[in-house]
Amino acid sequence: MNPYPLIKIKMNTKAYIFLFSLLSIIAVSCTERIEIELDESYTRLVVDGSITTDTMSHKVVLTTTSSYYYNQPAPLVTGALVTISDGTQVFDLTEESPGVYYTAPSVFGIPGRTYSLNIKLANAIGGNDSYTATSTLNAVTSLDSISLLFHPEWSESGIWEVKCFVQEPPTVDFYRFLLYKDQVLLTDTLDEWLITDDLFFNGNYTNGLPIAYLDQGNPEQGLRPGDTIMTEVNNIGNEYYSFLVEAQTELFGSNPLFSGPPANIKGNISNGGVGFFTAHSVTRSYAITPEFKKK
Repeated sequence: MNPYPLIKIKMNTKAYIFLFSLLSIIAVSCTERIEIELDESYTRLVVDGSITTDTMSHKVVLTTTSSYYYNQPAPLVTGALVTISDGTQVFDLTEESPGVYYTAPSVFGIPGRTYSLNIKLANAIGGNDSYTATSTLNAVTSLDSISLLFHPEWSESGIWEVKCFVQEPPTVDFYRFLLYKDQVLLTDTLDEWLITDDLFFNGNYTNGLPIAYLDQGNPEQGLRPGDTIMTEVNNIGNEYYSFLVEAQTELFGSNPLFSGPPANIKGNISNGGVGFFTAHSVTRSYAITPEFKKK
């Protein structure tokens, strides 16, 4: 038995008072406003441009980077001199709207040639007023055909499977697949693009390779008999393929325990510019939606 019970009680009371005071101080300090200085990284040129085997006006868009908290469209870069060259001829681009530059409509890329983008700015960005990029245009094998197969059991409304038929060459190639419905691009954002290498079908005949799925219950994707589906395939090359893989990884996110912080994707623009200039080939094929039985 403790012969000094009152002393024990007094000691505990003092301890409680001290503990309460300490917690109060911590609680007050936790609500104190803390100003954090966030360094703004320097402004850089952003390039989004391409030339393809299609005969058309090819586009290059010039913008700049901006603050993470800048809740506005990216600032456009006007007044630049922009050209594309294949080593034998030079195509001048015209600024048809602020920051958007086009070639003449008669321009087309030729497989096997390397194309150089040259940009001369009216005002320097990031300490530089000249930027370049190069990309080799690789040939793509023409598609034999595409087909549509309806799977009513795959979802509540059914799923359309789009299949591709083509003899894939023995070279190492990298592809992007785009899908149109009645001339309207369905895969109009980066997260909807199917990009792949040819690791699993290199040199083989792709006898019905699945390249897209359309949800019949989705108002945008749902098909009616007679609708036209078009598949566009681009041979995009290893460098642009790697750029898109990194961009989709940043967009979709990755395992936070094993990945680094988000960062600018490595492109092919010189002098610290970001973005990509790509030269790629194009092939297309069409299919008409057949009669089908709904659920």
